[in-house]
Formats: sequence, structure tokens, C-alpha cells
Amino acid sequence: MRTFLGLVVAALVVSGYGQESAESKGGAEFKTLLDARRGFETKLLRQVKKGGPVPEPPRGVLKSVKYQSPIGELAAYVSPPPGDSKRHPVIIWLLGGFANSIGEIAWQKGPATNDQSAIVFREEGILMMYPSLRGGNKNPGFTENFYGEVDDVLAAADYLSRLDYVDTNRIYLGGHSTGGTLAMLVAESTNRFRSVFCFGPVESVIGYGRDHLSFDTNSRKELELRAPVKWLEKIHDPTFVFEGTREPSNISSLKALSRATHNPKVHFLQVEGATHFTILRPISRLVAQKILRDGGSESNIAFDEKELAGAMR
Repeated sequence: MRTFLGLVVAALVVSGYGQESAESKGGAEFKTLLDARRGFETKLLRQVKKGGPVPEPPRGVLKSVKYQSPIGELAAYVSPPPGDSKRHPVIIWLLGGFANSIGEIAWQKGPATNDQSAIVFREEGILMMYPSLRGGNKNPGFTENFYGEVDDVLAAADYLSRLDYVDTNRIYLGGHSTGGTLAMLVAESTNRFRSVFCFGPVESVIGYGRDHLSFDTNSRKELELRAPVKWLEKIHDPTFVFEGTREPSNISSLKALSRATHNPKVHFLQVEGATHFTILRPISRLVAQKILRDGGSESNIAFDEKELAGAMR
């Protein structure tokens, strides 16, 4: 039985946004979102911690580790060494929801219509890391709703880069729903990933509703520094944004993000006939297959409508 906390909201679909949504592009004076955040400290109105201790994964499938983040040691699951003395591509996968936690979902496959496990990457031969984040799984700190969590994901990439079985030139990042939104904010903060894959993100986290957010949502600065739509021009790594066209879906967010940028590094892909949930397993499998063939000096990953439709069939 799945006990992963927050699974119900792990694929939160947003249907509307308030006037607070940031629509302007990031200032030209900043090279990255991290530059824009420099000197700013988020103000949490509530100190929220979620999730229980990290369950032990099945032997040989994943291993439980700790990685060092600015907030302290955080828990994660990582693929064990393949044992072939080779370096392999790896993807960091960010689960959805607001718990900042990991659990059985990492090895318990969901139904084809809503498989949030991302197991298909391992099935195709891709190494994986599922990081928990601050405030989750008895970790230090509190949930910051897309702020300090950016630093945690960057720290997870640092951890992977020190593993002798990881190809440091082929570290990828992906996530679904709130995980997709966080992946976009990370892409806007760094150029260290080979490619980034965002499933169903939103343009501004205020769309998730104030009940889910523990920071001061009356602060324009707090919102802007968590609004992917504002910082799209800062993305330097190939970034692919996927969403299904059928409800439930965040397709309006994909369209809003697409209208906000001409950055050639960001690709917005509408998947006809898919929903926010049914898109996950087939398109993740297609992404994994692309990763396996992405062996040149620079990423050669690209998608077209025909192969996306074929993957859904």
C-alpha cells in the first residue's frame, strides 16, 4: 500500500490564477534567478514540516542516502551502482505535492492513467535520484514552497556529480505538477543540467492557492521569485514543458508560459488527448529513450507532434 504523504495533491491541477500572477520578464540585470534572489530572505508565516521517516527501499532497486544541502542533511533515494565500471546518465525526479517527501511511490508503479512513480526511467536503463527536500521526511528546516527547495535540488546534483558511476555531463532534471514547477525554477537558476523536463507546471505558484503556501503571499517580491513565467529568459539548458490538452490539465499555464518568452532553449509541447495524469507514463518513457540516445558533446534531444502522439497510442 502506498503511504507517500501528499499523493492526492501530488498532481495538483490549477484552473485559474489571481491578478497577482507575475507576467513580466526577469530583469536584464540578472543572469539567473539565483542572482535575483541574492540578499533576499523569504518570510515564512507558518513553519510547516511534513512526512514521516523515509521508508527503506527494496534492496537492489534504490538505496537510501543523505545529501548535504545548505539547510542540512536531506534524505534521498538513488539508484545503486550498476557494477559495470561505466558512467551512466541519471535523472533527478521531483515528485509532486507539497510534502517535500519521498516514499513508496518511488518503487510502487501506479496505474497507466496516473503513474507518478517515474519508474519507466529505470525500466529504460536510466539511473535515478528522488530527493526529499527541506521540511519533509523529518528533514531539517521547513517547507518554503519553491524557494529554498531550489537550493536543495542543486545540492542533489552536487551529490550525484561525486558518484563514480554517474556521467557528470549527462545529469538531467525532471518533475511533475508542483515538481515540474520546481524543475522550471531550477532551470532558471543554473546551467548545470543536460536537459530539463517539466510536466504540468504553472506560471506562478499563487495559482496553487494560499492555503498551500506558507510564505507571505501579500509580498510581490516573494511571489516574483517563485514565478517561473518571470524568469524564462534566464534558462540556458534545453528545457521541455509538457502538458495534456484534455481536462484535468494545466494547459492554460503552458500557453501562458509559451506566450511569455521567445527563448529558443525552452520548448512547449501540447500532447493532444492526454490529461495532466495520463501523459506521465508514455511521455516519460519517450523522454528516457531520448536520454539513452543523447550521447554527443551537446544534447540532441528534440520532440515532434508525431512521436508524442505515437507515444500516447
